[in-house]
Amino acid sequence: MDKVFKTLGFWTAMFSILFYVGDMMMMTLFFLAQTGFFVLLGYMKLTERMYMYVFAAYLVFFFVGFTYYTTFIMEPAFG
Repeated sequence: MDKVFKTLGFWTAMFSILFYVGDMMMMTLFFLAQTGFFVLLGYMKLTERMYMYVFAAYLVFFFVGFTYYTTFIMEPAFG
């Protein structure tokens, strides 16, 4: 299970590089923080159950934050 988090760290690092090339600094920093989080978790050698709990908490946090952003902060580009 630790290899899954290292792989997530790799892909978030790739997205961070692409956002940097696209001159999107806030997204670059956001994905760089996620990269550090995932790689750190990958080297912690937790139990599989704990990895699942951490990932479930991460998903809940992300979905609540994304829903809040799209509902109250984001301005539509149309209309």
